This record gives sequence, structure tokens and C-alpha cells, in this order.
Amino acid sequence: MARSRARIACGRQRHSLQLRDPRAPLRTCAQVAPTVRQSVLDGQLHNDPGRFGRLYRLLWRLTHEPALRHDPLDVDRVQAQQMAQAVRRDMHKMTAFVRFRTVADDGEGLLHVAWFEPEHHIVEAVAPFFVRRFTQMRWAILTPERSVGWEKKRLQFGPGADKQAAPPSDAGEALWLTYYRHIFNPARLKLAMMQKEMPRRYWPHLPEAQLIGSLCADALERSGRMIDAPATTPHRRVVPLAVRTAMPLQLSSDPREALSQLKEGADRCRECPIGEHATQAVFGEGPVNAALMIVGEQPGDQEDLRGRPFVGPAGQLFDRAMAELGWPRERLWITNAVKHFKYELLGKRRIHKTPGQREAAVCLHWLESEIAQVKPSAFIALGATAARALLGRPVEVVRERGQWHRGPRGERVLVTLHPSALLRADPAQQVRAYADWLDDLAHASEFARRRSS
Repeated sequence: MARSRARIACGRQRHSLQLRDPRAPLRTCAQVAPTVRQSVLDGQLHNDPGRFGRLYRLLWRLTHEPALRHDPLDVDRVQAQQMAQAVRRDMHKMTAFVRFRTVADDGEGLLHVAWFEPEHHIVEAVAPFFVRRFTQMRWAILTPERSVGWEKKRLQFGPGADKQAAPPSDAGEALWLTYYRHIFNPARLKLAMMQKEMPRRYWPHLPEAQLIGSLCADALERSGRMIDAPATTPHRRVVPLAVRTAMPLQLSSDPREALSQLKEGADRCRECPIGEHATQAVFGEGPVNAALMIVGEQPGDQEDLRGRPFVGPAGQLFDRAMAELGWPRERLWITNAVKHFKYELLGKRRIHKTPGQREAAVCLHWLESEIAQVKPSAFIALGATAARALLGRPVEVVRERGQWHRGPRGERVLVTLHPSALLRADPAQQVRAYADWLDDLAHASEFARRRSS
């Protein structure tokens, strides 16, 4: 046993003296556990002068002592993990506490420079983070040991710099201090936690650090004033609908001109929040005095981008149904109960979101104005939102589909599923569901084939 230990010690000394490349320890043991390998990678950036010898010793032992892989309390493994954790913590602090200041334009655009004093050799490891975050900005980070710059094309590393080379405070910094002072909440102040997350050694790099002392000193008094202050009355933010509506005051007597006015008005409408985020309003289209009006729920992603109703996947399915039924699309008036696209973002995709009852109710006057100009003989309500808008009551589409109903003014309304419901159906049931949907639509064939008067 003593001989074995002597041989290991001799090996450690020999290899640590020959070690020159910081990555050489990894090549000596390529099959170590991933967690240990990551600890070695991060540990190489530690400021301990003897880090390479320590890490090589750990890898050598892992190669020759298989049982070491199952001993997480081994001194060498613990030391490697501690070094790696210290490096990762320093990297995190650098990404959080670097503050850029703008220097004069040198003809190639503004240059933003920051000064930072990392505890370990992390500049090259952290630089890609700043490239991803500030890709379109020219910047440089100066540190005592190593400096890095980004000219929007590639990273350039250079020797360390002196703190005097860093630029002084600028107007942007004053604005940041004003913002920081106003977002400070004295009631939530926890000094111990703040110093744990923002250690004092980083304060010289942070412009806001000059405010911490005074803000903390006044925190107790400010908290007391907040408690003693009377409740505030919130200002009314919802503007009355009569002010926000974009409905034209007087429509033209010509139905075509009136529909054009309604379309322009709907595009400017902000009576509900949907219109503010949509690309444009999607108004109905078709011949004036069409015998049959098709009413869907709301435009989808493609309709919102192109400004036409039923041109997306659901619209393509509807076109297929019209072709099989022998309905000319150019004889139908096709529209939606809600004129703007309501969605929620999922990554870069805009996912359809069903409009609420209030949003549909607010948008109802646009549909009613449309109906007043087109004067159709019958309607097809595709889905529950359209059926409720036309019939003025909640509708159970599955139970009432394929039947003619009477609206509040005696109009004939055929209720059926929205084509998007078929696209979401179980693939095994889609053929049958499509056939049943065609049977529903066929009840309106008399009106669909009728020419406009």
C-alpha cells in the first residue's frame, strides 16, 4: 500500500511538472463521469496557481482507482467541485454586474465600454454571453488580466487594462440611477440577502451602489410613511366606448361605399384590446346583396397577415367543402363575428385564442352593420361564437348543429361546426366528421347557389 502511494505521489509530481496546456488533464482521462469532467473544465479557470496539478491528480486517480468514482466525499473531488462552483459563481456575477458606459462615436458607431474585476480567469468563458446579448452593439470589457472587444463580427481578446482606461459616468448612467431610485421598495429591504446576491466587492463596478447607503438608511422611515398614508383612488383607465369607437358617423347610401367605410372603421377600432395587437382588421368580403352569409368566429394567423377571411388552414378546408357542394365562393359573403385576431405567443408562433364574450359583444355592432348593408336571405354560423352573435343566446353547437334557427329579427340561421374543429378532431374520426359536416352545410345549398340580386 505504501509503495502504491509512493508511486502515485511520484506520478503526480512528474506529470504536474510537465503540464503546460490547461486542457491537457482532460485528454488524460476522456471517459470520466460528466459531472467530474465539467468540474475539471470549470476548475481550470480558478485563480489557484496549483489548479492544474490538483485537477491532473484527480483525473489520474480516477483512471487508476475505479472506486473513486463512487466516493463523492473524496478530498480531491470535493476540492475540484468547490473550485468549479467558485468559478461558476464568478461567471454569474460578471453577467449580472457588468455596466457599460458609452464613449464618443469614432466613425464606426458608438462604443460601449465596461470595467470589471473578476476573481477568476473567466473573461474568455463569459464573452460569448455578451455576444449573444449585445450582438448589434460595439462593446469592450476591460479587466486587470484580460480584455475583450466585439466589433459586431468577431471577438478580439487582448491584455489587461488599467481602471483609468474605463470611461467616466455619462447621461445614461444618471437616467439609470433615477430609475433605480424609484423602483427601490423599502418595505422589501433585506440587507443580508442583498449582500449575499450583490457582494460588496462588486459595488465599485456598480453605479447604483452609491445609492444603496442612503436608500437603506431611509428605508424604515419611508416604510412608515407608506403605512400611514391614506389609500389612493385609482384613476379611471377605461375610456368610454363612445369615445373609442371608430364607427363612421354617417354611412354612404351606396352599400359598396358603406361597406368600404365600415372596413376602414373596423381597422381603426380599439373598443377592445384585441385590435391593438392585431396586424389589421379582417372585414367580410363577397358580393353586395349575397343571398347567403357565412359567419365564422375570428380571423386566424394567415387571415390577420393577408387581410382576408378564411384563407388559412380552416379556410382551405371550407374551400374544399364548397367545391364538393358546388358552391361558388364568389356568390357568398364570408365574414367573422370578431374582426381582429386574438392570440397568445408561444415562442415565435401566434396561437389562436378564443375571444371572450365581452370582446364578441363589443364587436357585434360591426357584424350588424355588415348585415344591414348586405341583407342576406340566410346565414351559416360556424361555431359557438358566431351562433351566439347571430341568435343572441348561448348555443350548444353539437346539439343544435344541422338545423335552421330563427334569429331575433326572424332571420334564418343554420348552425354547424367551425372547420377548425374538424382539423383538431381525432384523425381516426376526421373522415366521418367531415362527411357529417358536409351534410350540415348542404341544408343551405338553395341559398348558396342563388345569384345576387
